[in-house]
Amino acid sequence: MLDVRRLRILQHLAAYGTVAATADALHLTAPAVSQHLAALQKEAGTPVVEKHGRTLRLTAAGELLVAHTEVILAELAAAESGLAAMKGGRRGTVRISAFASAARTLVPPLFERLNGAATDPAPDNGTGAARDLSLRLSVQEPDEALDELHKRSTDLALVHSYTVLPRSVPAAWEQTVLMEEPVLLALHPDRAGREGLTAGQPADLSRLAHLPWLTPGPETSCYEMIQRACGAAGFVPDIRASSSDFSVLTALAAADAGAVLVPRMALPDHTAPLSLHPLVRPVSRTVFTVSRAGTGKHPDLRAVLDLLHETATALDDRTADRPR
Repeated sequence: MLDVRRLRILQHLAAYGTVAATADALHLTAPAVSQHLAALQKEAGTPVVEKHGRTLRLTAAGELLVAHTEVILAELAAAESGLAAMKGGRRGTVRISAFASAARTLVPPLFERLNGAATDPAPDNGTGAARDLSLRLSVQEPDEALDELHKRSTDLALVHSYTVLPRSVPAAWEQTVLMEEPVLLALHPDRAGREGLTAGQPADLSRLAHLPWLTPGPETSCYEMIQRACGAAGFVPDIRASSSDFSVLTALAAADAGAVLVPRMALPDHTAPLSLHPLVRPVSRTVFTVSRAGTGKHPDLRAVLDLLHETATALDDRTADRPR
């Protein structure tokens, strides 16, 4: 009989890569992890890990067990979510990993709503504003957020993908689309005028290859999006400045330092004096949440998901007058 606790340790080893990191994540000692792996190997009747230099790697049997363990843990999570829903939820902590512009625009209203629910003397009216529910936020690029979800270091990943840069997510994980937004070209109005563009007029990137460009850092998926969009237009952008903060990039564009492609949600609240343009060949960004299989129905996570959806809908309504 295979021990689920030992299967979970094997799954963590697959996610974290080393015995030491697995031990830290599970609050065990490294020798205890090694002992559990040895016992699991006896239960399986075949090697599940093998030495690879100074580290361990999974065998084919170990990979098979990890795949089944993911299913088992998802079913256990679903059972726990169902029980919590029957009991009204335990009102604990939900850990969120979100990319920067989502952390700036979508997450603060969650804290505001939940803090309001905690001080409201009226009973919970079922709107999703759960009392005694707290949030923990970490700001991370989508790839890192999904890695944290895989390692079970976060409960909810708030991520994005582009039409020119799809993002792969395990099929068993639960996804909820919050919004789809256009990517806009931002220029100083004078530069836009010199290029024959009026505010809101669609821009043809193939006619703007000569411009200096402002981009996020190469470690970000937004950088790759700009590379692909410009590549599809037939040129490699001449990058004059790089920052992973879109507020910096838009400030530079407002100073006529160059052109920037920016998702609508990443625009700062005050964009003047910028001229914003949708693209002749549109690029859009889909913002969505990802949670581990079986966890989406837990009342704590469900409350956060409902609030995020409400916030995203309200944000989309407020920005509807910007170029699309």
